[in-house]
Amino acid sequence: MKKRVLALGAMIAVAAVSCSRNDANELQPVGANEVEIVNVLSQNNVAQEDTLFFKAKAGQGSTFVWSVDGKDAVGSDSTFKFISSDLGEHTITVAATKYGVKSSSKATVSVYGKYKYGTFILNEGNMTTENGSLTFISPSGVVTDSAYLKANGTELGNVTQDLYINRNKIYIISQNGKKNAVGSSFNNDGLLVVANAETLKKEAAFNDELATLSWPTHVAVLDEENVILRDNNGLYKFNTTSKVLTFIKGSKSAAKMTMAVSNNKIFAAAGTKVYVVEPNKDTITYALDMKATVSGVLRASDGNIWVSTTGSPAKISKINFRDYSLIKANEVSAGSVSAGFGATPGITAKGDTLYFSGAGTKIYRHIFSVGTTEFMVDAKTMVENANIVYNNIAVHPVTGEVYLNTIKAYGMDFLKNNTSVFNFRDKAALSANYKNHTRFPAGIFFTYAFN
Repeated sequence: MKKRVLALGAMIAVAAVSCSRNDANELQPVGANEVEIVNVLSQNNVAQEDTLFFKAKAGQGSTFVWSVDGKDAVGSDSTFKFISSDLGEHTITVAATKYGVKSSSKATVSVYGKYKYGTFILNEGNMTTENGSLTFISPSGVVTDSAYLKANGTELGNVTQDLYINRNKIYIISQNGKKNAVGSSFNNDGLLVVANAETLKKEAAFNDELATLSWPTHVAVLDEENVILRDNNGLYKFNTTSKVLTFIKGSKSAAKMTMAVSNNKIFAAAGTKVYVVEPNKDTITYALDMKATVSGVLRASDGNIWVSTTGSPAKISKINFRDYSLIKANEVSAGSVSAGFGATPGITAKGDTLYFSGAGTKIYRHIFSVGTTEFMVDAKTMVENANIVYNNIAVHPVTGEVYLNTIKAYGMDFLKNNTSVFNFRDKAALSANYKNHTRFPAGIFFTYAFN
C-alpha cells in the first residue's frame, strides 16, 4: 500500500512539473521571442566616424548578439552603437534568444564621407614657413584642423588660395606650389590638388604641367576637361585627363577673385568687365561691361548672376545668365561692397538677401527685391580680437548664417583668430565662435553651395 502511494505521488509530481513547463510556454505572449530594431535617432545616413544608436526590443530575459555585414560585433546588450569609416551601405543585424528560440531583425544604414557636408576654411598658412591647410567644421560644429593632412599624410601647396567642388571631387589651387614665397623648396603636393570631396583622399596632383602659370590664385570647374585657372596673365583651361594647359584668349586682366559657375559657364571679374567662358573653347565667349569696377561675381539661386560694382554709387546688379542682359540694378545706400585686399567677392547671397562688409567688421544686409540696405552688426562689439578681417564674409546657403574670419593682428598675433557665425533672424546674435583654428584664411566654402 505504501509503495502504491509513493508511486502515485511520483506520478503527480512529474505531471505537475510537465504542467508547469507547458504553462510557461502557453503563458508566453504571441511574438515574445521576436525582436525588433529601433533606430534611436531615426537616421539612415551617417558620416564616417559619427555614431548611430540602435536598440533591440524583445521579450524580457532575451539575450542578444549584434553583427554588422555578417560579422559579429562587440557587445551583447540591448543597445548598440554603430560607428564606421567604410563608405556605402551596411546591414546591422541583431539576433535575440529566449527559451532556446532565436529570432533576428535587420536594419540598413549608409555611410558617407566625413567631409561631404559642412564648411571648409582654406588657410594660406604663413607663406615663408608652412604650407596651406584645410579646416573643416561639421554641421554639428565639430572642428577638424589640417583635414587634408590627416586624410593623406601629406600637405597642400604653399599659399593655398581657392577651392572648388565638382562631381564629388575637390580641386585646391595654391599660389606657390612646392616653392615658398622666398623660393625655398617645400615638401607638399603642389600647385593643383584633386581629392575625393567626401574623404579628402588625394586622387591627383599637378605641378610640372602647370609650370607656365604665374602665381595662380583661383579655380572653377565645369568638368575634368575644363578646369579653369586664373593667374597673373589671365584665364587658362586645364584638361586633367590629357594634362594640356591652354590660355583662354581675351582673358587678360582677369581679377584675383572667386569665379562664379552657372549653367555650364564660368563668369569671372576683370576690371569693369565680367568675362564669360564656355566649355571646350579657348577664347572668351563674352565680355560684359558693367561701367564700374567689379568687386564680386556670384551665382544666384535662380541661376542668374549677381554682380557688385564699386563707385558712386555702388551697385548690386542681377544679370541674365543666358543673354547677359541686365535684369535689375540696385544702388547700395550704406556700407561698402568693396572686395578689399583679399581674393573673395565683396558680396555674398542667399536667395534674395545679400550681405557685405567691405572687408571690415561692420556687416550690412541688402534685400534686393525691395532695394533696402541696413546695418546689422559690428563684429568687434561681440567677438574678442576681431581686429583684421581676412577675406570676406560668406552666408551659409542653408541656414542663412553669416561667417566671418578675423585675426588679432599680423606677426605671431595671427594665431589669435576667430571664425564667427552670426544669426540675423531676429536681431544680431553670435551663433558660434571657433577660436584659433585658422592660419591666414583664404576663404569660407560651404559644401552645399556646389552642384
